[in-house]
Amino acid sequence: MKGFGWNHKRVYRIYRELELNLRIKPRKRIVRERPEPLAVPAGINQAWSMDFMHDQLSDGRGFRLFNVIDDFNREGLGIEVDLSLPAARVIRALEQIIEWRGQPGMMRCDNGPEYISGALLA
Repeated sequence: MKGFGWNHKRVYRIYRELELNLRIKPRKRIVRERPEPLAVPAGINQAWSMDFMHDQLSDGRGFRLFNVIDDFNREGLGIEVDLSLPAARVIRALEQIIEWRGQPGMMRCDNGPEYISGALLA
């Protein structure tokens, strides 16, 4: 390019001679314990799953969905849809479902950033 008559082989040879060929260390993988298999509930209200989903409208605005499902019969207990779902709204939705169906034995959720709120954890 700048008047040097070097090709890629010569550049690579000089690169090797100057010991610029340092090995890139691979990232260490986190060793995780084997997860327990999911227990299949024997009846309704023993285990609920909750999760957030998101999508985008045609004008570019995103909206979120909060879903609560009974794991025994895969019944959708509640869906909250809005452009933003603050923790107070999620708590209110869960309280309404618990008032209607009773309290579950356990609730499953992923470790997403949606569950960071202290109010939701309490």
